[in-house]
Amino acid sequence: MIQSKSITKYSEGSFFESEDAIALEAPLEIRLGFGSENEREQRSISVTMRTQGNDEELSLGFLITEGIIEHAKDLLSIKHCGEVKQEEKNNIIRAELKPEINVDWKKLDRHFYTTSSCGVCGKSSIEAVRNNCLLPIKTQIKIQAKTILQLAEQLNNSQLIFNLTGGIHASALFDEKGTLLLIREDVGRHNALDKIIGACATKNELPLSENILLLSGRISFELVQKSAIAGIPIIAAFGAPSSLAVDLAEEMNITLIGFLKKDKFNIYTGNPRIQ
Repeated sequence: MIQSKSITKYSEGSFFESEDAIALEAPLEIRLGFGSENEREQRSISVTMRTQGNDEELSLGFLITEGIIEHAKDLLSIKHCGEVKQEEKNNIIRAELKPEINVDWKKLDRHFYTTSSCGVCGKSSIEAVRNNCLLPIKTQIKIQAKTILQLAEQLNNSQLIFNLTGGIHASALFDEKGTLLLIREDVGRHNALDKIIGACATKNELPLSENILLLSGRISFELVQKSAIAGIPIIAAFGAPSSLAVDLAEEMNITLIGFLKKDKFNIYTGNPRIQ
């Protein structure tokens, strides 16, 4: 459930190499088998990001809470698919409904696809998780380490709703000098970032190739994916990145910074941009 990653730490004015443990993240596709005993069909209903383990429990809980089934006894079986591509191994669950169980597909589409906040749910397959049109980010931006250290305090001072409620996420956009340009808050971390990107798109400011994004929580695959689409070259966060977030950041030439505090931070990818 974890992997080791060589990183660069910055603390007390110095950079040094270290090892860090990163939580594994991978997509899980849930497929539904249904129909009569002689005419079984299959449909992919969800792709969500998760840490591997207890996939059957996760999938069963999803099916019940989304109203697709009422009880575990509505299923003939629920297990990983065996005949899949190597990269999909252990990442696809097939839940077989009993022949007499009917699914309200209109209810499923309306309820699940429009209200999910996980960022990739509603995609029809694991292949759809990655956006094939993404290209590595090209920019000459360089940032001083002291500039990165100043970001956290600015975000903390600007989180109005968080300061009142203590229960909300924030995304903040800075220029290369560390000046706060825009902040958005939302109960969903993905929503907060979407608001930033939407606001900049409205003003025709995309791509954001000379900017820094600061996140109030952890860094997930979906947040890196959204940032890559917006052309953001540097992502910093108070929390930790997942393994898939680090992999995508490397692929997209994004500088990824985690565990940002007032005097130190970890660089997971894109070291040369931080001076």
